Amino acid sequence: MDPTGLDLPPLAAAFVFGLLGGAHCIGMCGGIMSALTFAVPPSMRHPARLTGLLLGYNLGRIASYMLAGALVAGLGTLIGGLAGEVRLVFQVLAAIMLILMALYIANWWKGLLVVERLGRRLWRHIEPYGRRLMPVVKIPQAVALGAVWGWLPCGLVYSMLAWSLTLASPLQGAALMAAFGLGTLPAVLATGFAANSLAGLIRHPATRAVAALSIIAFALWQLWRLLPGATGH
Repeated sequence: MDPTGLDLPPLAAAFVFGLLGGAHCIGMCGGIMSALTFAVPPSMRHPARLTGLLLGYNLGRIASYMLAGALVAGLGTLIGGLAGEVRLVFQVLAAIMLILMALYIANWWKGLLVVERLGRRLWRHIEPYGRRLMPVVKIPQAVALGAVWGWLPCGLVYSMLAWSLTLASPLQGAALMAAFGLGTLPAVLATGFAANSLAGLIRHPATRAVAALSIIAFALWQLWRLLPGATGH
């Protein structure tokens, strides 16, 4: 029995969206990962320690995604409980945000930058806490810094949080964001480990286009399912 109440397809879709958003993750977080890596004193920059620190960063980052997902899903549950029609509005919003995310990933339209700018107001208050943790030499520091980094304004994350609004409980919201965060790991870790060939493949325009079209197809399917009679009920 799934304790989150989410069957595999939504979690699998969230994981795949994280993978498909890799090009954006490299652009948004790649510089941060490189900076964090090179901030480690050279005498401590051996593979085992770097691996631990990079995993620690990402553990903290994904934990913040999960907290945000739980908070947003809780808000959605509260509002949806007060007005049943609101749930349908949230579902339409989530599908639209996925389409905007796809356009963003493919560099076809940058409308989500407006949403990111709104998040910068919160980020200005959070970012100084991250600076106090530098340079990172211990895994607990890395986890704490990753938890701060997880609140970096990101249109990709905001699109997934819009999906969390449609879920029935905070636990489901946290699970969805965990799956998404795990999907982003290959791209982010590739940057941290300087895996240039993988990073180049993820950044390639053709890869971006395929990722965007896949997400748009899923979003359109979600919208179609909302039409009366579309699911046979």
